[in-house]
Amino acid sequence: MKHELNSGSTKDLIAYRLQRAEETLVEADYNAQGEYYNAAVNRLYYACYYAASALMLTHNLDSSSHKGIKTMLGLHFIKSGIIDVKYGRIYQQLFENRQSGDYEDFVYCDAELFNVLRPDAAEFVEMMIQLCNQA
Repeated sequence: MKHELNSGSTKDLIAYRLQRAEETLVEADYNAQGEYYNAAVNRLYYACYYAASALMLTHNLDSSSHKGIKTMLGLHFIKSGIIDVKYGRIYQQLFENRQSGDYEDFVYCDAELFNVLRPDAAEFVEMMIQLCNQA
């Protein structure tokens, strides 16, 4: 059940989602250290998802779906030039990897993929934090 949010609780929710984004990057690292690369890539995606959903809330946008967050990111922030298109590519790549890893058989992420995606995910999260702080 969704509850209406007042401005105080919206600010709390934004802060919570940004905190979750940062914590989830750490979770990704722990999974990678244990060589659980599918889980690690999943956590990279969720870190970006939490950060992007926080940004949506700073602009009174919200979606109940992952695809909706991806669409709003593109429409409201990338197409308008607020953020560079590279952030859309980062999010799209993580989204696709998470979908494959979670729902397809015989998909195996590895250290090489994680090491490519990890800095991109951290950069994405940092950009979302900066934008949230500017709002």
